[in-house]
Amino acid sequence: MASFIVSLTYTAPIEAVDALLEKHVAWLREQHAAGHLLGWGRKVPREGGILLAKGESKAAVEALASQDPFVQGGVATIEVIEWAHGFLDDSVEGLAG
Repeated sequence: MASFIVSLTYTAPIEAVDALLEKHVAWLREQHAAGHLLGWGRKVPREGGILLAKGESKAAVEALASQDPFVQGGVATIEVIEWAHGFLDDSVEGLAG
């Protein structure tokens, strides 16, 4: 398994984003339970979010992230970045796969 950072960027007014927030959070929790997502949070300022993901390939994570209700609802775009761990603290050892 490889590690990825998924960067979401809002493309719609925050009211449109908030209208899909409940579905987005439910999707995040489902993907965490399935072992795909390890963490997430908002960008500051609130212009999008970051997801920490594991997957077999960049294409697989892109396909997964494209199912996010924010993306499906047209309020956000995604960028998937694969990264190789140089160092991981014990507190985030789950990222190692």
